[in-house]
Amino acid sequence: MNPQIAAQPLVTDPRRRLILFLFLMTAMFMAMLDNQIVATALPTIVGEFGHLERFSWVGLAYLLAVSAVMPLYGKLGDLFGRKYVMMAAILIFTVGSAVCGLAVSMNTLIAARLLQGLGGGGIMVSIFAVTADLFEPRERAKYQSYVSLVLMASGAIGPVLGGTMSDLFGWRSIFLVNIPIGVVVLGGLVFMLPYRKPNRRPTIDYAGAILLALTTTSIVLAADGAQVFGSLIAPLNLAIIAAGVVFLVSWVFVERRAAEPIIPLSLFRNSTFSLLLIMSIMSGGIAIGMVNYFALFLQTTTGLSPSAAGLLFILLTGGLMCGSISAGRIISVTGRYKPFAVASLSCNALAFALLSQFHAGTPIIFIGAVMTLQGVGVGLAQQVPIIGVQNAAPVRDIGAATGSVTLSRMGGASIAISIYGAIIGSQLSRVGSSIPGVADIEQLTPKMLAALPEAARQAVAEAYANAFVPLFMTSCGIALIGLVAALMLKPVQLPRTGGAPAKAAAEAAE
Repeated sequence: MNPQIAAQPLVTDPRRRLILFLFLMTAMFMAMLDNQIVATALPTIVGEFGHLERFSWVGLAYLLAVSAVMPLYGKLGDLFGRKYVMMAAILIFTVGSAVCGLAVSMNTLIAARLLQGLGGGGIMVSIFAVTADLFEPRERAKYQSYVSLVLMASGAIGPVLGGTMSDLFGWRSIFLVNIPIGVVVLGGLVFMLPYRKPNRRPTIDYAGAILLALTTTSIVLAADGAQVFGSLIAPLNLAIIAAGVVFLVSWVFVERRAAEPIIPLSLFRNSTFSLLLIMSIMSGGIAIGMVNYFALFLQTTTGLSPSAAGLLFILLTGGLMCGSISAGRIISVTGRYKPFAVASLSCNALAFALLSQFHAGTPIIFIGAVMTLQGVGVGLAQQVPIIGVQNAAPVRDIGAATGSVTLSRMGGASIAISIYGAIIGSQLSRVGSSIPGVADIEQLTPKMLAALPEAARQAVAEAYANAFVPLFMTSCGIALIGLVAALMLKPVQLPRTGGAPAKAAAEAAE
């Protein structure tokens, strides 16, 4: 029997629901944009504060905090109601933004980014959970496709907006602009989002929360080991991996005995939940994890300038938009999400298999076509794991399930980025200084590459093209693993309306 018991929507007035959804999308855009907008402002920040060796920690601190608190916020929403949990997350994020904007040193900025992340992780999870409360299962598919577009838009607009605001108003403006936005969203939620009190006695699993936070922090740190510690097999990174394993085993031991576990282990007994979690990990690796490497591939193998290469991302973005909106609308009509999961991962596997055959002289039109295919593939199943786990989990655990799948996607991206970086690094290290005029191929900027003689430029392009072959084949393998999980999904059909009291009684009996 389907354990999902869909309660009546939190808000019945369609107009009020739409306004609330716009507030939610504004909060999501604010939280997701923040990590992207900082990237182009970092050189300016380093120029003011110095400490280039801590450059990466400005972004990593935010990611660590976000990853650590995602499952916790999901569970807190289940226990105490989502309204005040989400408002707390927005308040923490807004205060963190203010502290970032007023930072006086690199250390205070990194600490403020940690505070921001503690709020940002809660915003991302709570929005998906509140959307589940606002809309019935089928209607939810359509609206969560819009969430996917907001995520995509933040990635596309962030770097450009960060550079522009830094030039015009100074780097502090990229953080301070969040303050009025946060205040407006908080005001909207105070007056328009009803409070639904959960019918359960809140019991916080402190030990489980701490152990899960330590586990996720270990995963993210270990995945970034090459950048943070200089190598994935550095002694300190290996120690972090070992500690992560100990934390994970301890967490499972604690959760088996907890009255209100952060992530109920019973969820994993549902094959649909476990398979969607695998899909989410793989999708994070081939969607989020590949973005920066697409840019590197275009600039090194085709000779395109950064701005020209950026224009090609319009094709990727357009494909994602078409796939996401189409899938959302069709799922809302048919209630079937498995076909889109299968089609999505099939498109991705095909796209990466084709990319692995491209060489330095491949026409741009072919690369653009395959990027469009990959974008469509990502869009088709962008919302499937969230919709699937929210339908598979009992109502009492929707927040925990949502937090789990959101975290798994980010974890998959972090691990994949580390793997991709290791592949490129190992392949390019074989080239060494064999190309005339190139002392270190990995240190070449697009401007330096353009200044090389034609023969040297061609040699660099071929070296990168060869280095990307195993990377794209690895991405293809990741997509195929996800595809196997998608094929094993049960052909579930989402219910049309909210559940009946008899179903609720059945769940209580179970």
